[in-house]
Amino acid sequence: MTALMETYGASLLKAIGIHTAYVLVSVAIGFALGLVLGILLSRIPQFSGAILPLLSIFQTIPGLVFIGVLYIVWGGTPLSVITALSVYAMFPVLKNTYTGILGVEHKYVEAAKGCGMSPLQSLLKVELPLAMPTIISGLRMATIYTVSWAVLASMIGLGGLGNFVYQGVDSNNNTLILLGAIPAALLAILFGALIDYLQKKVTPRGLRKEVGR
Repeated sequence: MTALMETYGASLLKAIGIHTAYVLVSVAIGFALGLVLGILLSRIPQFSGAILPLLSIFQTIPGLVFIGVLYIVWGGTPLSVITALSVYAMFPVLKNTYTGILGVEHKYVEAAKGCGMSPLQSLLKVELPLAMPTIISGLRMATIYTVSWAVLASMIGLGGLGNFVYQGVDSNNNTLILLGAIPAALLAILFGALIDYLQKKVTPRGLRKEVGR
C-alpha cells in the first residue's frame, strides 16, 4: 500500500480534486437552471405534456456521445465537460421542482392569496418551502449521477478519476481501476449524506416526518 501511494498518491489527489471540481461546478449550474426552468414550467403546466417528454428523450442520449459532440465543437476544454454535466444534472432538478410545486395542496396557495400575498410571495414563502423536500431529492439524484458521469471527462483528456479507471481497463490492471472507482464511490456517498443533511435542514418542521425524520 505504501509503495502504491508513493507511486500514485500525488496523481490520485489531483484526480480527486479535478473530479470534485467538475461535480460541484456542474451541479451548481444544473441546480440553478433546473430550479428556474422548473418554476417557469409549473406556471405553464399546459405545455408540460410536450416539454417533459422532449427532455426525457434528450436525457437518453449517452453522456459520452454528448461530450463527444461538444468536444468537436469546443475542443478539449473543461467547458465541454462542465456543459454536458450541467445539462444532465439539470434534468432531475427541473422535473422534481415542477412536480414538487404542482404537488403543493391548493388550500395552502389559496390561504396565501387570502393573506394578501402576491404570486411571487406565494411562490417564495409557501410553494417553494413546501416543495423543497422534492426539489432536494432531485438535487441528490443529480449530484450522485454527476459523480459517475464525471468519469467521462478523461475520455477527452481532461482528467478526473476516470483516468485511473480507463488506464486500468486498457492495461488490465485491477488496482488502477479500483484507485479510480473507490474514491468516486466514496464521493457519491459523501455528497449524498451531505444533501440528506441539507434536506432535513430546509424541510419545514411540519413535513419532516414525511421525509424520514
